[in-house]
Amino acid sequence: MATNRKKDSQKRGLFRRIGGNGPWPVKVIRWLLLLAVLGFLAGAAAFATAYAVVKIPDPNADFQTQTTDVYFSDGSTKIGSFATQDRIMVDYDEIAEPMRAAAVAAEDRTFWDNRGIDLRGIVRALRDNTSSGEITGGGSTITQQYVKILYLTQDQTYTRKAKEAILSIKVDRQLSKREILEGYLNTIYFGNGAYGVEVAANNYFGKSAAELSVPESAYLATVVNSPTYYNPYTEGAAERILPRYNYVLDGMAKAGDITAEEAAEFADQLPAFQEPSESNDYQGPNGHLLQLVKTQMTNLQFTDYEINGGGLDIITTFDAGMQNAAVEAVNQVRPEGLDELNESLVSVEPGSGAVRAMYGGPDYLGEGERASLNWATELVQPGSTFKAFAVVAALENGYSLRTLLNGNSPLQVGNDTIVNQGDSGGQSYGRVSLDQATANSVNTAFVDLTDQMEEGPQRILDAAKQSGIPQATLDRIEPVIGVSLGYEGVRPVDMANAYATFASGGQRAEWYVIERVVNSQGEPQYEHEVSTSQAMSEGVAGDTVQALQSVVRRGSGTSAQTQCPTAGKTGTATATDASGGGERVSSSWFIGMTPKLVTAVTFSRGVGNEQLRGYLNPFFGGTYPAQTFGAFQRQVIDPSDCGEFPAPGNIQASQGQLYTPPPPEPEPEPEPEPEPEPEPEPEPEPEPTEEPSPEPTDPGDGGDDDGPGVPTVPVPSGWTRD
Repeated sequence: MATNRKKDSQKRGLFRRIGGNGPWPVKVIRWLLLLAVLGFLAGAAAFATAYAVVKIPDPNADFQTQTTDVYFSDGSTKIGSFATQDRIMVDYDEIAEPMRAAAVAAEDRTFWDNRGIDLRGIVRALRDNTSSGEITGGGSTITQQYVKILYLTQDQTYTRKAKEAILSIKVDRQLSKREILEGYLNTIYFGNGAYGVEVAANNYFGKSAAELSVPESAYLATVVNSPTYYNPYTEGAAERILPRYNYVLDGMAKAGDITAEEAAEFADQLPAFQEPSESNDYQGPNGHLLQLVKTQMTNLQFTDYEINGGGLDIITTFDAGMQNAAVEAVNQVRPEGLDELNESLVSVEPGSGAVRAMYGGPDYLGEGERASLNWATELVQPGSTFKAFAVVAALENGYSLRTLLNGNSPLQVGNDTIVNQGDSGGQSYGRVSLDQATANSVNTAFVDLTDQMEEGPQRILDAAKQSGIPQATLDRIEPVIGVSLGYEGVRPVDMANAYATFASGGQRAEWYVIERVVNSQGEPQYEHEVSTSQAMSEGVAGDTVQALQSVVRRGSGTSAQTQCPTAGKTGTATATDASGGGERVSSSWFIGMTPKLVTAVTFSRGVGNEQLRGYLNPFFGGTYPAQTFGAFQRQVIDPSDCGEFPAPGNIQASQGQLYTPPPPEPEPEPEPEPEPEPEPEPEPEPEPTEEPSPEPTDPGDGGDDDGPGVPTVPVPSGWTRD
């Protein structure tokens, strides 16, 4: 009896209330079971109703991609377009067997067995979406992807996913697997304007879909996952493509479509691609604009499908007149015959951050690896243009434009030797004001300033950040004593935007190129909102501009003068050649600004850091870059509407010695003129024999951008001395 009572107690314990002392009443259990059954029946009924209500349109009939057009800021002048649809439908048997197998291996390895949806994949996607707190997609079969493209929007919502699942089941019941795979491969986007496998095979490999090899098929199956990311015509593409490419080959081998030996043979070796077949819109300088717009659209969370086939109108910030002027100015000043020369010009509007003009290279579709590089957005060593941030740091930390600095050359600071431009160790300026040091770009004075300021190198980097240089760029720059000399690469567009902060009285804005986006019905999809912050006081900004005006008025940038108030900074970046070849001049800059526009111009060579000395002569920032700025400004400036720079703050120094202008000399008192005395007639003398006199020595001005050369003086490896 005791044993039976113990067993009864154990059974009752199975239904014991959670947190209670007694078992659950039988009625409660029955109600719970009933509710579960009712819930299941309700769900089944809802699914059945939805299944009956949702109708399938005629496959392929409703699938019509529309061209996305890109416009200048006026909204009517067209820059170009993305992916005008070019589709050639092919039958299942006209698609190479490796291509069909690669698509399954890449996108849906259960394709031949599932019923339109993959429950395991859905559960996995639900788990991932729940953990991330948002709908990120995932778990889609080939059938679901086909359905989504044909009939649904790209919205990532549970409602859309539910409808997608129902349609996928219905499509799987009504169409054969061959028909689904054929339709999928004829409609999916393969990047670079190619819709459907036939056009993709022709664009990438110059052949039909029936002729595709295993490696070519594996790549095409790879690129559909993210056409922009896996674009083979962009820098560093192989490194991005190979992991997924190898994954596809592995899947084909596991499915028995190829042997393990074949997979190993093709792994890590991409097929050969033919030259890109982008539309003519990408030819010439404007191709760089289109590629930047596409990148920015991706950053704004537009999908590849929406960008390349969504029928959008994208209105950019680029001004058509200024863009034409930029191209003309570069072509006008550029010396002939220098095929390795890279030029960039980028203009940013102060106060808004709108990029009004951008020249990144002569032809996006040109020959060689460098053609597609946009030199307005590539890292270029800034040289002395970085000194502007030292001026800001000084003004915010107790110094003024009248602060006296050590301009002697060479200057020894610790174990480092710094020189100015000029022969025999560089020109010495003695004690020089910060204003004059900026005008003549006196390296030693700026290093002395950095050394005087508490935590000077870091304060200069902080000033660069508050002006608008991204933190990701600054993370690459070490806070060393020569940081103001600009020894590490910065993007010209970021430098232009940072200088725009000075021109706008300290108001910093992020630069941007997309003003607004509307769909084919004219409904707004995106509109940029300008957001500014007070990065520095208006007085600091005004004094910084005043110092930069000295550069143009009487310093190294006089060739950049315009009909409006103009300020700017020259820069000639030099570095110690790691190969032991002495000094290497890696880039030449001018950043100029008027009250309404800031423009950065750069010249570099080859991959961006090759020797300019002996190739571009003269190579200083005050020459070709400043002249290019002037040629551009003369076309876009309106002398009757110049605007005004922020007023100087006349910030007073709390430390350091100050420059005091010498008092004017007193006017001499007039003295009575003496009576003229008759002069005796001089006796004639024999004429002396002429002797040649030595030619005068030109000492140079010692500034960073107009001196005769850079002497070989030891500096830390990688530093610039301009």
